[in-house]
Amino acid sequence: MTRPPLFGRTAVVAGASRGIGLAIAEELQSAGAHVVRLARSLDDGEHERRTDLRCDVTKPEDVRRVARRVLRARGAPDVLVNNTGTFLLKALAETTPVEFAGQLTSNVVGPFVVLRAFLPAMIERGRGLVVTIGSVADHVAFPGNAAYAAGKYGVRGLHEVLAAELAGTGVRATLISPGPTDTELWDPVDPDARPGFTKRKRMLRAEDVAEAVLFVATRPDRVAIPEFRMVPRA
Repeated sequence: MTRPPLFGRTAVVAGASRGIGLAIAEELQSAGAHVVRLARSLDDGEHERRTDLRCDVTKPEDVRRVARRVLRARGAPDVLVNNTGTFLLKALAETTPVEFAGQLTSNVVGPFVVLRAFLPAMIERGRGLVVTIGSVADHVAFPGNAAYAAGKYGVRGLHEVLAAELAGTGVRATLISPGPTDTELWDPVDPDARPGFTKRKRMLRAEDVAEAVLFVATRPDRVAIPEFRMVPRA
């Protein structure tokens, strides 16, 4: 019997309790990996080829605690997926400083904290893949996206510096930037009722993004994919 492509590998997925993160975790687990899911809403638990850990990735002490546990139990992750972040749709002049800071914290500080906790062990081993889930808003400006775009452009910058610093280490980095994706974050927005918004039936699915992550994670070590953009078909 042929072994699944990620058999024996460990994948850590931050922000994995729902939506895109959950789909990524399930896709990697189906491909044979032992998946460690991190999220504030999870309860700690061990399952078949899955570990769930409650963790607020914006809190360094939380991330250090779970990283120590993961590194002690499973070693450096083979795949580290940064899917943390929140979405705010609001005009710049209507966005409060607290809301703006919150978007930067969840969309940039969270991924940074996760990287600091897991990356040294991956570099020391000399192998692995870091996947950052960005957005079309990390390279296209949309009205009402002031705070969200600042966070996503910021995480793009974080990824690009990361990729430069990883040169020669054996660890690869990929930024996956999906267009509008049909998850529950759109529920309060109701894009179907808003002119100019992509209708939900035409959006990408969380599973599409998960399949992109699996594709990148199963390329040979000699192949680097710095960036992967995906949008709904016109």
